[in-house]
Amino acid sequence: MEARRRTVLAAGAAAGAAALVAGCSEYGDDGGTPASEQPTPTAPGTGTSTGTSGPPESSGTPAGEELAKTSEIPVGGGKVFAEQKVVVTQSAAGDFKAFSAICTHAGCTVNKVADGTIDCPCHGSKYAIADAAVVGGPAPRPLPPKQITVAGDTIRLT
Repeated sequence: MEARRRTVLAAGAAAGAAALVAGCSEYGDDGGTPASEQPTPTAPGTGTSTGTSGPPESSGTPAGEELAKTSEIPVGGGKVFAEQKVVVTQSAAGDFKAFSAICTHAGCTVNKVADGTIDCPCHGSKYAIADAAVVGGPAPRPLPPKQITVAGDTIRLT
């Protein structure tokens, strides 16, 4: 009986040590990319990159997927990019911001930008185009910001 108890205690100690080692890693650490080379987050409330997401590309073109031309995003409105799960708004001329297109209430994809709000069709949640704050409906929190860059007349998801 004593040998079985020692085996159980040793197995428990090994599992605890493994959990301790896993807990020492940095959030988002995949083990292959140092934290110093992780992408720089979006500056709060700007929708623009505060840094670079890695070494410059050899072609000299900006990194990231092209979403739209600036002329496609109306002042006082926006556009939903359902495939990329992002909505880009322009609350004032030249003030482009991007937010997740996934409603914080039930996970539906918002489907339009109208009358100064980003609208969800499922339960009527509405978010302000300037900062994605909840202005109506059951959504519990704002849409999270997404990182974009605007270079010339091109908007890129970064």
